[in-house]
Amino acid sequence: MNESVVLGLMSDALWTAFLIAAPILGTALAIGVTVSIFQAVTQVNEMTLTFVPKFIGVFVALIIFGPWMLETLLNFTRMLFNGLGGYGG
Repeated sequence: MNESVVLGLMSDALWTAFLIAAPILGTALAIGVTVSIFQAVTQVNEMTLTFVPKFIGVFVALIIFGPWMLETLLNFTRMLFNGLGGYGG
């Protein structure tokens, strides 16, 4: 296994991790910014006001994007196992 193979696998793994995490993190970020703006405008500083909408939003995002995230991870795993014979040596 040479250096270019290792770097390619590492690059693919990091890109797959980014793709899998992006919908959940993006949803939490959007909800967090929206709630923060609402709190700044209304001057309501309640900690649970940020937690509950994020929790619900992340849950909904997992339901919506879950099958796509799983398929992306399975495709990466298939690619990894299909090339397993060529990594040695």
